[in-house]
Amino acid sequence: MEWLDQITWTSDGLVPVIAQEATSKDVLMFAWMNREALARTAELGEAVYWSRSRGRLWHKGEESGHVQKVHEIRLDCDNDVVLLMIDQLGHEPGIACHTGRHSCFYSVLQDGRWTPVDPVLKDPASIYHR
Repeated sequence: MEWLDQITWTSDGLVPVIAQEATSKDVLMFAWMNREALARTAELGEAVYWSRSRGRLWHKGEESGHVQKVHEIRLDCDNDVVLLMIDQLGHEPGIACHTGRHSCFYSVLQDGRWTPVDPVLKDPASIYHR
């Protein structure tokens, strides 16, 4: 797949990925992909990431059911960041964050401290069954 060769991968063989909601344009999360994850994402039409903590491919929603349907895969001008335009499925409104929030970017710097400003939409204990 020649298109994968055009990406500037890190020395670890990864590329940073931003997931943006297609309808609202909200930035929902940041993650990493390796070549296999990006190829699987393009093939399935659903986001598959490389989980550095798990050391394996991670199909978004495999535990939570909060799947990301991919509408478009974009590459930035330096070929070193991927943008996924997605629909966040599995709960209304969509939950992308493991904390049960819509977006992973829920804290704002206020008066020298990070303050959560977005609500928990669903208790994470009811999402993840470990």
